[in-house]
Amino acid sequence: MKTNAIKYLIVITIVSVTIFSCVPQRQFEDMKSERERSERARRELKGANESLTTANNEMEKRIERLERSNSGLILDSTVRGNAYRTLTHQYDKVTELYEQLLRNQEQLVAGADSESRKAMSLLLDTRQELQKKEDELLALEKRLNLERANLEALKIRLDMQEDELIEKNKKVMELQAILNSKDSVMNALRNAVAEALVGFEGEGLTVTMKDGKVYVSLDEKLLFETARWNVDTKGQQALRSLAPVLERNPDINIMIEGHTDDVPYRGSGNIEDNWDLSVKRATAIVKILLSNSKIDPSRITAAGRGPYHPVDPGKTTDARAKNRRTEIILTPKLDVLYEIMKDK
Repeated sequence: MKTNAIKYLIVITIVSVTIFSCVPQRQFEDMKSERERSERARRELKGANESLTTANNEMEKRIERLERSNSGLILDSTVRGNAYRTLTHQYDKVTELYEQLLRNQEQLVAGADSESRKAMSLLLDTRQELQKKEDELLALEKRLNLERANLEALKIRLDMQEDELIEKNKKVMELQAILNSKDSVMNALRNAVAEALVGFEGEGLTVTMKDGKVYVSLDEKLLFETARWNVDTKGQQALRSLAPVLERNPDINIMIEGHTDDVPYRGSGNIEDNWDLSVKRATAIVKILLSNSKIDPSRITAAGRGPYHPVDPGKTTDARAKNRRTEIILTPKLDVLYEIMKDK
């Protein structure tokens, strides 16, 4: 009986020892598993941290390149500047959030699984936000490059327009020089004509200059009898005095215009009206100028104006006498001027 009691006590003791030795072993295993999960979470967070740090560094380098590129642009609109500042401000917020996450990560290393999941979710959101900002920065970079290309194209166009303007100014200066030269020539010609005809002034002859042309006006009384087209002796002397001046100026075109009054012509033969009379008088003067001179006939034009270009529209005897005239109009040849204008 005593032996059985001893055996029973021994069994109870062994069972108790076994039971009490198993409980700390399970707790140890649970703690070890928890530690391993925490360690894995820590390593994952550390890897995520390193990836985000690398992405952040690359992002900062990209931003730095974009800022240097942006500073090289000549023009920058207010919209692009505001957009860039907004993105920079948002990036600063993201950076601040990222730093806060790094601080939270240190606290989460020893935290529970739920906190780790929250941190991972937050890190994922942050990564997505960073990707979004990177896409926006890439779009901004593309717009800036496009603006730079537009600015370069605009600069090229402005340079071309400047070259064209310089060339046009050069041609304008050439035209002005030619016009000044022509004015000088025509002034000299007027003086030469006035000097050649000095003995006839006051006898129905005037020499004037208008619009760059020299006008030699001869009244009917100096050249013709009424309703006739044969030039009288004094008129022939005046024309022969003028011919050498015209001969010495081969760059001057000569227009002979015959004018009558408004009294209808009452003659006979080939002359039917005032038109015919004005033309006949113009050609008579042309023939006198060409006789015994070396004037090139291609320089001369004969025209009849009839009564349709009066200098005095009155119906008095004096007004009609003024209108019965012949005008010799001397015009500079402007071939060079026309060529320059055609090139423009």
